[in-house]
Amino acid sequence: MPPDFWSPVSLSLEIAAVSSIFVISLGILIGRLMSRTRFKGKVIIETILLLPLVLPPTVVGFLLIVVFGRNSPAGQWIEWIFRQPVMFTWWAAVIASAVVAFPLMYQSAKTGFEGIDTDIEGAALVDGAGNAKLLWFISIPLAQKAIISGAILSFARALGEFGATLMFAGNIPGKTQTAPTAIYLAIDSGNMQLAWAWVGCMVGISFLMLLVIGWVRD
Repeated sequence: MPPDFWSPVSLSLEIAAVSSIFVISLGILIGRLMSRTRFKGKVIIETILLLPLVLPPTVVGFLLIVVFGRNSPAGQWIEWIFRQPVMFTWWAAVIASAVVAFPLMYQSAKTGFEGIDTDIEGAALVDGAGNAKLLWFISIPLAQKAIISGAILSFARALGEFGATLMFAGNIPGKTQTAPTAIYLAIDSGNMQLAWAWVGCMVGISFLMLLVIGWVRD
C-alpha cells in the first residue's frame, strides 16, 4: 500500500465528524421546531429541507457552486472575509457533506420529538422549566434513540458523500480527496487492489455504524 493510503480515510472521517457537528445541532433545533409548530407553507419548507436526500449529488454540487461560487454574493462575502474562495477547500467538502447528510438527521430528530407525550413537556413548563431547559433535559433525553440513530446515519452519509464533494471541493490529495473520490480515481486508473483496500475500509466502518444503530434501537 502507498504511504498515504490512510490519508483519504482519515480525511473522510475528519470531514464527516465536523459536518456532523453542524448537522446534529441544526437537525435537533429545526426538527424540534417543526415538530411543535403548525403554519401555512410548512409542507413546502419541509420539502426543501428534505430535498438533498432525493436530488442527484451532481445537482446538489451544482447548486452549491451557484450559491457559494466566486460570482455569488455569499461566495464574494466569504472570499472577502477569509481572503480565499470556499470552493476546492477543506471547508467546501464539509459543506457538501453537511448538506447531503442533514435530511437524515432532521427527519430522525423530528420523528423522535413527535413521539414525545406533550403532557410531559407541558408539566415541565408548568414547573418552571424554560424552553432551553425543556429541550436539553426533557425533550432530547426522551428522543435520544431517534437522535442517536439520526446522528449515526447522517455521519455515515457524510462519510460516503461523493458527487457533490467532487464538484464543489474537487479531488485534491491530502486536502479534499476523501475515500469515495480516492476509490473512483483508483478504479479509473486501473489500480483495483488499492480500490479494494479502500472499499474494505469503508464497508467495515459503515457496518460498525449500522451495528451501533441496531444496538441503540434495541
